[in-house]
Amino acid sequence: MNGKFAGYDGFSYYCEMERKKEGFDGQRAIVLPRKILSKYCSANPVIAGAYITDIGYYPKAKYHYRERSHGSEQHILIYCQEGKGKVQIKKEEYQLNPGEFIIIPMGIPHNYAADEITPWTIYWMHFKGETASRSIEHFKEKNENYKGVVDYNDSRINLFEDIYFNLEMGYSNDNLCYVNLCLLHFLSSFIFSENYSVAEKKQDVDTVNLSISYMQKHIDEMVTLQTMAQSVNLSVSHFSFLFRKKTGFSPIEYFNHLKVQKACQYLLFTDLRIKEIADKLGIEDPYYFSRMFTKVMGMSPAIYRTKRIS
Repeated sequence: MNGKFAGYDGFSYYCEMERKKEGFDGQRAIVLPRKILSKYCSANPVIAGAYITDIGYYPKAKYHYRERSHGSEQHILIYCQEGKGKVQIKKEEYQLNPGEFIIIPMGIPHNYAADEITPWTIYWMHFKGETASRSIEHFKEKNENYKGVVDYNDSRINLFEDIYFNLEMGYSNDNLCYVNLCLLHFLSSFIFSENYSVAEKKQDVDTVNLSISYMQKHIDEMVTLQTMAQSVNLSVSHFSFLFRKKTGFSPIEYFNHLKVQKACQYLLFTDLRIKEIADKLGIEDPYYFSRMFTKVMGMSPAIYRTKRIS
């Protein structure tokens, strides 16, 4: 078996064995822990109607291919910025070119792949919720298919980056509410592209945000609670109080979430051994790292590495 098979119209697709092990240069992805989704998203009436489960950016994603014979458990949005690819939903085939997007409803068999010669650069999201489902139904009725075209707009990309940046900051209730309310704005920029307009936003930088930035800069270290508090010139008790009030987590628990988030990216996009990943996160004991990872993600690092995302 050569790992290659012919797709529709002679378009060549590659199976997982030919995908570059290191992934695509510059790729980014976040898979939200399923326990976080069930506790803080699907059970939260503010955002239960539409919430993100996975998000990513794949530049020049050569050999990118996915096939789901029974469909996905989430809706999928793929926005092609450069290059091209092909998508098949049931028996309907779509060519995706720069400026075009497609929304694949959950539960529908599909496959998609980057073009072999000019592979696509895509922004993508997986999302769920009744409001999201109704929005997709409206788009399908309005558009008569699952594909659309939008003019390039920096504000749309900035909104995606804002969502991604906030998810990198962790899974506090405020973060999850914010990014998933932004999700509706992001989806509407495609579904109602003619109505989409630019809006400037200002980022509120406060003590907790500053401390989270400090955590991110020292993700490869084992930072103590006292050091975190000192970084924002607060006592340990006051810092802990403010941090838990804003995020719903203790500073150390939140820091561990960020470490696990980084570990997920190492597991998906590199061949580093689990011990090497632990070392990169400043954790000397790989068994401690595995326990911490399993507690947050609900599975061991080894099992997580076998999982496939969009």
